[in-house]
Amino acid sequence: MTTPALSYDFSGKVAFVTGGASGMGLAAARGFATHGAAVVIADLDGDAVDRAVRSLTDAGFRATGIVCDVADEDQVASAVDRTVATYDRLDMAFNNAGIQAPPSDAADETAEIFDRVNGVNLRGIWAAQKHELRHMRTQGSGTIVNNSSLGGLVGLPQRAAYHASKHGVIGLTKSAAVEYASRGVRINAICPGVVETPMVADMLEGQAAAMEGIMQQQPIGRLGTADEVAAAVLWLCSAASSFVVGVALPVDGGFTAH
Repeated sequence: MTTPALSYDFSGKVAFVTGGASGMGLAAARGFATHGAAVVIADLDGDAVDRAVRSLTDAGFRATGIVCDVADEDQVASAVDRTVATYDRLDMAFNNAGIQAPPSDAADETAEIFDRVNGVNLRGIWAAQKHELRHMRTQGSGTIVNNSSLGGLVGLPQRAAYHASKHGVIGLTKSAAVEYASRGVRINAICPGVVETPMVADMLEGQAAAMEGIMQQQPIGRLGTADEVAAAVLWLCSAASSFVVGVALPVDGGFTAH
């Protein structure tokens, strides 16, 4: 599936992407760079960070990599501060890093799983947004896109902890969005459906029956692509969406239209 190319001018701007070494994060980082931005890729996997940065710099783009565990606020703060120290500003952020939780009866989910998935998916985005806003409020400008999920808009059996984290991202987004809209910073969220990424590939292999049921509810009849999600992120970070504030945008092939 080829996503139609739209033209944006991000020249002179700086983008920060968590979970940026693969999947939707890497597609967004590549999109930002293609349209002129300097890009900082933050990810837990150091080898993947190196590969991602090399793929961009070899193509002539400006890119820097930082190994960062978003569940650790100090690491997130350091990554954002290093971004600004390197490029003197921060204009766009895609807070994308996230993990899945194994399917579980709601009565059997462990506190350890709940804490881990919320520590990355919700607390990690909270920390990234918090420290991005520290710089953007000083600049008086910026755009932030937080990655929720169709799981932030609906409920599905055996996914209570994961969906709690993704619903939380939308609440976090909306509250910060109304607080910062008058201060020159726009904050929105995207809610991807079932998208062809390494994490979804693992789910398709390990949870085939459950995934088949989910796919039957995706009216477009196929997986989404990372580039299709990235296209939504770039639009939300561009001047083309200048009046869009606090939305949770489904990018889901019609799943949530049921």
